[in-house]
Amino acid sequence: MKLKYGADVRAQMLKYHIQTSGRSLHAQEIDFNDIRTTLQALYAIYDNCNSLHTNAYDEAITTPTEESVRRAMAIQLIINRELGLAKNENPLQGAFIIEELTDLVEEAILMEFERINERGGVLGAMETMYQRSKIQEESLYYESLKHTGEYPIIGVNTFLSSKGSPTIIPEEVIRATEIEKKYQIKMLKELHSRNEKESEAFLKDIQKAAIANENIFEKLMEAGKVCSLGQITSALFEVGGQYRRNM
Repeated sequence: MKLKYGADVRAQMLKYHIQTSGRSLHAQEIDFNDIRTTLQALYAIYDNCNSLHTNAYDEAITTPTEESVRRAMAIQLIINRELGLAKNENPLQGAFIIEELTDLVEEAILMEFERINERGGVLGAMETMYQRSKIQEESLYYESLKHTGEYPIIGVNTFLSSKGSPTIIPEEVIRATEIEKKYQIKMLKELHSRNEKESEAFLKDIQKAAIANENIFEKLMEAGKVCSLGQITSALFEVGGQYRRNM
C-alpha cells in the first residue's frame, strides 16, 4: 500500500478478518473438516489476523448445529489459550520458506492489481465481469483437480473408508419446520407494517446515494434498522437494475 499507492501511516494500519476455507469443507468424512480448519486457523493466527471465523465442520451440508459451532470455536480457544507458540508474535518470521512464500504471494497480488488496473480499476473490471469469471475459472480448476485425483483430499478422493466415501445421512441435515417458516413470515409482515412510514424515507436515501454514485454503506446501516433485506434489495433494483449472471 505504501510503495504502490503512497498510502499514509493510518492507511497502512491494516486490520483484517480471515475466514477459514469453505472450499475445503467436504460432505464426505465431514469429521475430517475440523482438522483442515484447525490448520487454516493456525496460518491465520500466526499471521496476526485481527479477527477470525473458523467454519463448522458440517457447513458443507447444512446449517451448523450448536455442537459443531462449539467445536469450531474451541479450535480458536485451544490455539490462543493452550498453544504457547501462538502467544509469540510472528513465530515463523525469518524462515526461508516463509519469506519465499510471502514473496510469491506478494508478486501474485501485484500482478492481479495490474490486471484490474488494465480493465479500468475495480468498477471497470466489474463491467466486464472479470472478477466473477476469475472466481469461476479458479473453482472449475479446483474441481477438475479434485475429480482427477491430482489434488489429493483425504477421505474424498484418496484414502477412502472401507465403506467407500461415506457422505451425510439425510436426517442430519437441518431444515426449518413449517412452524418456524410461518413464524419468520409473520415477523417479516409485522416489521413491514410497523415501520411502513419510516422505512420509505430510508429507502429513498439509499436510492439517491446510489444514483449520485455516493458511498451507500452508511445509508444501508441505518436502513437496516427498520427495513427488511428484501425492501432494500428491491429499492436498489429500481435504480440500478437487477444483476443477471452471464453464463
